Amino acid sequence: MSKTSDSEVVRVSQKGQATIPKSLRDKLGIDAPGEVIFYEDDERIIVEPVPSIGELAGIHADESMESGEILETVAEEAQREREQEEATFERLHPQRQGTDDE
Repeated sequence: MSKTSDSEVVRVSQKGQATIPKSLRDKLGIDAPGEVIFYEDDERIIVEPVPSIGELAGIHADESMESGEILETVAEEAQREREQEEATFERLHPQRQGTDDE
């Protein structure tokens, strides 16, 4: 993880939107339009590029795996990450639980 001082102040719109500076998008390989992951860590907002399926396949591949196995591993990892994100959201927003009409 880079600890450089590439920081810039950006405005947050009334809709809660902020533009990632081009210099940071270029440095981190964030395409526009594209997707990033936002999460909170130790009272800081972390923004990371979403890896492509090809990048994820390469991360999870070993020489003995068939391409179908790689994609299955990637899909399983994506499901685990979604479940973790949902659990984190529920933990951070407990007031939203149980608000369904009964």
